[in-house]
Amino acid sequence: MASPTSTNPAHAHFESFLQAQLCQDVLSSFQGLCDALGLEPGGGLPQYHKIKAQLNYWSAKSLWAKLDKRAGQPVYQQGQACTGTKCLVVGAGPCGLRTAVELALLGARVVLVEKRTKFSRHNVLHLWPFTIHDLRALGAKKFYGRFCTGTLDHISIRQLQLLLLKVALLLGVEIHWGVTFTGLQAPAGKGSGWRAQLQPSSPAQLANYEFDVLISAAGGKFIPEGFTVREMRGKLAIGITANFVNGRTVEETQVPEISGVARIYNQKFFQSLLKATGIDLENIVYYKDDTHYFVMTAKKQCLLRLGVLRQDWPDTDRLLSSANVVPEALQRFARAAADFATHGKLGNLEFAQDARGRPDVCAFDFTSMMRADSSARIQEKHGARLLLGLVGDCLVEPFWPLGTGVARGFLAAFDAAWMVKRWAEGAAPLEVLAERESLYQLLSQTSPENMNRNVAQYGLDPATRYPNLNLRAVMPNQVRDLYDVVTKESVRKSDRTDSGTPSTGSAGTQEDLLHWCQEQTAGYPGVHVTDLSSSWSDGLALCALVHRLHPGLLDPSELQGVGALEATARALKAAEHELGIAPVLSAQAVVAGSDPLGLIAYLSHFHSAFKSTPHSPGPVSQASPGTSSAILFLGKLQRTLQRTRAKENGEDAGGKKLRLEVEAETPSIEEPSIPEPSAPLTPPSQNQEAGAEDLCALCGQHLYILERVCVDGQFFHRSCFCCHTCEATLWPGGYGQHPGDAHFYCLQHLPQPDHKDGSDRRPESPELPTPGESSLPAGTSTPTAPQEGASPVRSPSQTKSRRRIRLSSLERQRLSSLNITPDSEMEPPPKPPRSCLVLAREALEGSFVGWGMPSQTLQVHEATEEEENPSSSEGEGEEEEAVALDSDLEQTLMTLAKNSGTMDKYPTWRRTLLRRAKEEEMKRFCKAQAIQRRLNEIEAALRELEAEGVKLEQALRSKSSSPEQQKKFWLEQLLQLVQKKNSLVAEEAELMIMVQELNLEEKQLQLDQELRGYLNREEALKTAADQQAEEQVLRKLVDVVNQRDTLIRFQEERRLSELASGTGIQG
Repeated sequence: MASPTSTNPAHAHFESFLQAQLCQDVLSSFQGLCDALGLEPGGGLPQYHKIKAQLNYWSAKSLWAKLDKRAGQPVYQQGQACTGTKCLVVGAGPCGLRTAVELALLGARVVLVEKRTKFSRHNVLHLWPFTIHDLRALGAKKFYGRFCTGTLDHISIRQLQLLLLKVALLLGVEIHWGVTFTGLQAPAGKGSGWRAQLQPSSPAQLANYEFDVLISAAGGKFIPEGFTVREMRGKLAIGITANFVNGRTVEETQVPEISGVARIYNQKFFQSLLKATGIDLENIVYYKDDTHYFVMTAKKQCLLRLGVLRQDWPDTDRLLSSANVVPEALQRFARAAADFATHGKLGNLEFAQDARGRPDVCAFDFTSMMRADSSARIQEKHGARLLLGLVGDCLVEPFWPLGTGVARGFLAAFDAAWMVKRWAEGAAPLEVLAERESLYQLLSQTSPENMNRNVAQYGLDPATRYPNLNLRAVMPNQVRDLYDVVTKESVRKSDRTDSGTPSTGSAGTQEDLLHWCQEQTAGYPGVHVTDLSSSWSDGLALCALVHRLHPGLLDPSELQGVGALEATARALKAAEHELGIAPVLSAQAVVAGSDPLGLIAYLSHFHSAFKSTPHSPGPVSQASPGTSSAILFLGKLQRTLQRTRAKENGEDAGGKKLRLEVEAETPSIEEPSIPEPSAPLTPPSQNQEAGAEDLCALCGQHLYILERVCVDGQFFHRSCFCCHTCEATLWPGGYGQHPGDAHFYCLQHLPQPDHKDGSDRRPESPELPTPGESSLPAGTSTPTAPQEGASPVRSPSQTKSRRRIRLSSLERQRLSSLNITPDSEMEPPPKPPRSCLVLAREALEGSFVGWGMPSQTLQVHEATEEEENPSSSEGEGEEEEAVALDSDLEQTLMTLAKNSGTMDKYPTWRRTLLRRAKEEEMKRFCKAQAIQRRLNEIEAALRELEAEGVKLEQALRSKSSSPEQQKKFWLEQLLQLVQKKNSLVAEEAELMIMVQELNLEEKQLQLDQELRGYLNREEALKTAADQQAEEQVLRKLVDVVNQRDTLIRFQEERRLSELASGTGIQG
C-alpha cells in the first residue's frame, strides 16, 4: 500500500480529483489521472476496473469498496445487463448525472451532453432518507466531507452535481461540455441509426454517434418532440431565493436552521415579521450549506409596496421580468427577511455571487407547474427503434416547498434505467412502455412514509422501493399511441392531443332530475311535483325532500299552518346545516319562482349527492356519496364561533366565573338562532329591486349561479368574500364577522369584542364541535378556549369568567387533585398541590414523541447515529453543526441521562433529539405547503369553472332563438359545472380540517414548551403571578388537547361510517 506521502503522479491527481470544487478542476484532474495511468476517459465500465487495478492507493480503497458493492448487486449482472445498448443523456443536472451513473453500472455506453460549462447553482435541496443512503453508497462522504452533518439533511445543487460528476467519470461516462441538444436526426435509411442535432458543430465522433436510447434531463423548458405536457395552475405564487456567504464562523454554526415556517399554521411569526419590517410572506425556509440559503414565498402587494416590483402587470412573465424588478430593493427585501428569521445572529449578510458575478438573489414564479402526460415513447423509422425517456424537471416540475424534487428525480432516474434494462433484455416495446407508465403513476404519490422502510435494500428493481407494486396498472393496449412509426422524413409529433380532464360523471338530464325529485317526494300530503319551478313555490316539496333524506328533520306534522316563505327558509337552513347542501338562491326566489335556473342548479346538488342512497328510515350517513362530513363539521364550527361571539357581545364579561367543567354536555333539541349583525351591510340601491342572490352583498355586481357563495343568508362573489384587513380568501371554518362593522375577517385579523380595529390581537379558535354534532338535528353551544392574546396574569374580571372544558377519563384521573376553581372573593387563588406538578413533569418527560425522541427507542436512535457517523477515513473536513437546544429541554435530557447512568450517550441522544425535532418540523411544513398548494389549485379551478358557468348562464338566460336542443345541452353542461364545483368545495373542506389539525398541533407544541418553562422552576421561587400564568397555560393546553381529540374522534367516526357503508354496498 502506498504511503500518504507518496510521490506517484497518479496519486496526486487522484487527491486533486477528490478535493476539486470547480467543474473545470474536476475535468482537468481526471484527465491528468487518466494520462498518468495511460487510459482514455469515457471508456465505460471497463475503464473503472482499469483505474481501480492500477491505482493501488490507500486513499482510494474505501471508495472502490463502496462502488464495488453497488456494482456487485445482482440486477447489474456484473455490468453485462446492457452491454450492447448505446445511450445519450441530455443534461448534467443531478437527475441526468444520476441516470448516467445507473446506465453505466448496467454496462451501457453512455454519452452525456451539457450546454453549460460550469456548476454555479448554490440553491439547496432537501434529501429524503433513501437519497442520503444512496449518495453515501456512491462515496458522497469521500468527495464532500460535510455531507449531511447538520440538523437537516440537505445539499447544494452545485455540490450534488460535483460528486455525481466524479462518480460518472470514474464509471466511464463520456461527457461533452458546452454542447446544446437541439433535436433528433432520423435514420437516413436501413442500416443507419438515430443521431442528435447539436450546436455548436461537434467533433465527428460525437456528431456520428448513433444511439438506441435518449434520456432527456434538460429541465422543464426542454421537452423532446412528441411528448405532451399538462399545466397545473394555482394562485399567483412568487418565490424568492437568496444565498449569503457562509464564513463558517463559530457564531454562524450556532444559528439554527429553519426547516420551514408556514403562515397556514404559525400566523404569529408572520405578523411579527410584517410589523417589524413591512414584509408579508407565506412561508420561509433556511438551510446552511456552502451558503446561507433562504427561500420564501412573498405576496405581490407587499413587493409592490416596498418597491421591489415597479408596476403591477397581469402577465406573470412581465411582472417578474428583469425590467420590472428593482435589484437593490429585492436585495434589501431578502436581507431583511433573512435577518429577522435568524434574529440577526448571522451578522452582516453578504450575498454570494451567481454565475455572472452578481448577488445571488432572484424572484421566480411557481404559479403553474408542468407535468408530462407520459414518461416514455418509442419512435421507429427504417427498422431502427429509439426509446425516449424523461427524468427530472422535464418529467414533473417539483413544488419547491415540499422538498420532493431530488428524491422523486432520483426515483424517476432509477425507473428510467430499469426501463432501459428491460429494453436491452428484448422485452416487447409496448410491454416496456406499459411498465414505465405504471411506475410513473406512482411517482407523484411517493413520500418517505409510503415507501419501503428499509432504505438499505433500495436498488434498481422497482420492487425494492415501492410497496404493493403493480407493474400491470397500465396495459400494453393503453400505450399504443406512445409508439410512433415515422413514415415521413422528419420526426413528427404524436397525433395524441391533450383532451383535458375527463368528466367526473354526468350530472343527469333535466328529465332525470325531475323524475328523481318525484320519487323522493311521493306520498307526502299536499306535495305534487310536476316541474322544477312552480311545484316548489309553497315550500312543502322542498321540506318533503329534506325529510326524506333526513327523517329527523322537518316532520310534515310540524309544518301545518306554516307559510310558504317560512317553510322554504326552514328547508334551506336544514339542508345547509344537516345535509351540507349550500343554497344558491333565497327563500324569496324559490317562493316567487323568479330564478328557475338557480332552483334547478340547487336541486341538482341533492340529486348528485343522494341519487345512489337507498331509502332508509334513519338520517343520511356521513359517508353517503356526494355528501361531505367535513363541510358539515366546518359549518358547525363556524356557527359555534358566531354563537360564542354573540354571547360575548351580549353579556357582561365581569359577570362570568371561570371553572373547570368535566361533565359531558347534554345536546339540546333546538339550535340557538344566530343573531343578525348589528350593522347590516349596505349594498347599492339596485339590490332592493333584484333578488338577494342576484347581486353581491359586498360589491353590488351581478351574481351568476357558479359565482354564488352563501354566508348567513347573504350571497357574495367568491373573490369578494375575503378578509377586510388582509384581503385573503376566506376558507370554510376560518373566518368571522364583526358585529360592529359587519365586515368579514380571517381569524388572524378578527377584532376582539372590546376592539374595533381589525389589526388587533387574534382570537383563539373556538372549541371544535363533537363528531356527533355534525349529524345531529341540532347542537348545543360549545365553549371557547381562553383568549390567546390575554395576559398570563388574570385581572379580577377574567378570574370570574365561566368556561367549560371537557376532559377524557385519563385527564380527569391526572387532574383530579388539581383545585383550580378560585373563589371570586379570594385573592390570590389557592396554590395547586405539588402532586399535580410532579405528575405533569413526569408526563412531559415521558412525552418526547412531539420532539422526535421516544424514550423506548433511544437504542435504535443511537445505532442510527453510529451508522450515519462516517469512518475516520471519510470524515476529513467534516464539521458538526453546533446548535443549542432549548435550555429547558436540554436540562430535562441531561437529567434523564444522569438518572439512567448513561452520560456517555448524552451527545448522541442530543444530536438525535435535535435531528428528530427538525424532521418533525419539516414534515409539518411540507404537509402545510401541500395543503396550501392544493387550496390554491382549487381556487384557480373554481375561477375557471365560474368563467365557463357565466357564459353558459348568459346563453341560457338570453332571449335568443337558439334551438331547444341547444339550450338543453347548455343546461346539462351547466349542471356538470355545478357538480364539479360542489366536488371541489367538498375537497376544500377536507383540506381545512387538515389545517385545523396543523394549527392545533402547533399550538400544543408552543403551549407544551411554555409549560415546561414553568414546571422547571423551583416552587419556592414562583410568584403568585407565575402560578396564575402556569395555571392558565395548563388550561389552554388541556383545551387544545381536547380539540385535537375531537378532530381525531370525528375522523374515526367518519372512517367507521365509510367502512359500514362499504360493507352495506358489498352486501
